[in-house]
Amino acid sequence: MPPWVPAAAAHYLAHVERGTPIRALARRVDVHASTVLRQVRRVERRRDDPLVDAALKRLSAALPDPVDGSGGGSGTSAPLPAAETVEDETIRVLRRLVEPGAVLAVARDMEMAVVVRESAGGAADRTALVARESAQVLALNEWIESDEPAARIARYRITGAGRTALRELIAGRENARATGEPAPAVTGRRTARPAPRAALAESPLAGLARRRDRDGRPFLPRELVAAGERLREDFELGQVGERLGQSWDGLLTGRVDGGAAAGGQGASSAAARERVEAALADLGPGLGDVALRCCCLLEGLEETERRMGWSARSGKIVLRIALQRLRRHYDEQGSCAMIG
Repeated sequence: MPPWVPAAAAHYLAHVERGTPIRALARRVDVHASTVLRQVRRVERRRDDPLVDAALKRLSAALPDPVDGSGGGSGTSAPLPAAETVEDETIRVLRRLVEPGAVLAVARDMEMAVVVRESAGGAADRTALVARESAQVLALNEWIESDEPAARIARYRITGAGRTALRELIAGRENARATGEPAPAVTGRRTARPAPRAALAESPLAGLARRRDRDGRPFLPRELVAAGERLREDFELGQVGERLGQSWDGLLTGRVDGGAAAGGQGASSAAARERVEAALADLGPGLGDVALRCCCLLEGLEETERRMGWSARSGKIVLRIALQRLRRHYDEQGSCAMIG
């Protein structure tokens, strides 16, 4: 059973789809039978959500016995995503959903969902594309929920469990970088231990976009925010951060290997990395640093000022200049719209 499948879903599939008795399941995990029964009933009620229902059907087809792993699949179902892939997508999507006003819009019979965030002026900005299979994993784990999941366009928001999962995943990766040990795999199993604390601050661009200058105009116009979001999306698609760790000089000076990333990343990831490299090379040192730190790595302005040795409150001015130059770069390329 993949580690991202919650225990309740595994028990439900074993009992409903394969006929494993409740008491047998309880003995396997050393809990009372009533605990497993409550899990099974809860999952059954949640099948009214199309995302949850589709996820369970997919698991049932791919895993003939979700508990002991015996037997084999029919060979016709798509393979289940690896834990590393689920972790990358979970962090990427939940980071978007944790931003104020963000929702995941899932349209019926559409393969892709979108994360939409309402801006201060009431306009809706698309900030990420999400594969339907990734949305199913999030819904199955109760990391997102919708008041009307059966609507033609269902709107999902991040839950408390989703925020906890995001904190755990971010903390796990930070600890892995600090110790040099592999990060623990994302898991849907519920634990009683307290979640590690990790910052879930919104993007610095979102905070600056709400500020007004002395004339009442937004400090960052929408087109500058869109340019920063475009850079961030390319950064995430290309998984640049995982390949560079904490060394960004190579990216800023164009010394990053433009080939496919380890792990079989496709041409789209390579193209996204090339777009990031081209944009930051156009900005150059200084402007490229602040754009990378604030737009892609979501580093706060105060931390950026400290790292760069700038005076207090100067970072927002440099960031605005960088976004103006970034906007011009995308205009010269023909588009500043989000990918997809």
